[in-house]
Amino acid sequence: MTVGRPYSCLLRFAVPLLIGNFAQLLYTTADAAVVGNYMGELGDTALAAIGASMPPYNFFLVLFMGIGSGVMVMVSQYFGAKDYDNLGMSIGNSITMIALASIFITAVATPIVGPLLRLVKTPLEAAAMARTYLTILFLGSIGNGFYNCLSAILRGLGESVYPLLVLIMAVALNIGLDILFVAGFGMGVPGAAVATIISQFIAAIACMIKIVTMRDVVTIRAFMLRPMRRIVRQVVKLGGPNALSMGVMFASTVLLQALVNSMGEMVLTAITITQRLDAFAIIPNMTFQMVASTYTGQNVGAGDMERVRKGSKTVFLMCFVFTLVMVVSMLLFGRHMLGLFTRTEAIINMSMTFVLILVPAYLAMTVSGTWLGVMRGAGDSIGPMWIALFNNVIMRVPLSYLLVHLTKSESHPNGHPNALFTSLLLAMVIGCFITTGYYRAGKWRNKAITGGQ
Repeated sequence: MTVGRPYSCLLRFAVPLLIGNFAQLLYTTADAAVVGNYMGELGDTALAAIGASMPPYNFFLVLFMGIGSGVMVMVSQYFGAKDYDNLGMSIGNSITMIALASIFITAVATPIVGPLLRLVKTPLEAAAMARTYLTILFLGSIGNGFYNCLSAILRGLGESVYPLLVLIMAVALNIGLDILFVAGFGMGVPGAAVATIISQFIAAIACMIKIVTMRDVVTIRAFMLRPMRRIVRQVVKLGGPNALSMGVMFASTVLLQALVNSMGEMVLTAITITQRLDAFAIIPNMTFQMVASTYTGQNVGAGDMERVRKGSKTVFLMCFVFTLVMVVSMLLFGRHMLGLFTRTEAIINMSMTFVLILVPAYLAMTVSGTWLGVMRGAGDSIGPMWIALFNNVIMRVPLSYLLVHLTKSESHPNGHPNALFTSLLLAMVIGCFITTGYYRAGKWRNKAITGGQ
């Protein structure tokens, strides 16, 4: 990514990532679609159980996200600087850190699944399914950790096609196992969870095989797996703030989940399937954040800040166009997509209302997402962390509780569900302005770890 026209190399790198993120979405959506359609009258309750499980599950996965984001920046910068010794040490140390983080998550999270679900006021009819689903996911979290970290390493090396092929394979396997376990064996929600962790394990093994065989770029030796204070500190410095900001975001989601759950199973189910549709809209934002980080990291490592400037504008334009296409598609075909999860018309109507509220937020995310990707790729993890903390702690949670309180009525004694999405919209728009201001201030330009600029 350090040579050639920015537009050409960015597009070549982005397209496989876009397809991969679509595949990743199918991966996470398959469970909900299968249980919603193959569990008969319990389908909507099963969807509610999966929805209630996600905030606590994502909260614990911030360790994986922090390590993955930190090592991706290190790999991209060391690769751009052709510093292969530090490249190998970064990859080896990250593998050890993921293994330790997996053990920690399984040991700590599994015993407290029940209290977590009670904390967020999970409806009684969905609580038992949610507890089983979440327990299985935590027990198999090592597969999720290794897959996400190893695929981040491959992206940092500029490799986007192989992770895509692995992901497509994993998606196909997950869907097949979902149908086999849920519909064929009648295992219900536990079958969907087992299908997920098996697919993640196989995807992680495939990524590991690729990295081990890339001997022309890096050779992983046993001593590189031994934690090195300098490398671990750098991973924590780069990924820690991101993990903290993601942790706060997911913690705020857990707090908001209590509001959602108090509104009843129907609202919980509607929000669960809305999140599946919402995930399609944010695919461009997720993709081009990764693209911006990798592109910026490699060019900062190579010492070419002018190329970073040109590329960041190109990334923004690409992200905006792809997001616009996704939003229009959602508005045109959203009802049909929601129908994949449930046949209950009232739930589909409620979900489409939520989507309409969020449309301006998706466009605001193209701005903030691009600049955050550039800043993280340059090695600035502190600024984005404070922005995320402000958006999720200072803005979104208080706004949600305030708007829910103000919309309480006889027909909605626990508040109107639209208030939850209105507060999210306001937080995203305000966050867009804050992120743009910080990006223009330019302090992120002096955060490289290679000294290449």
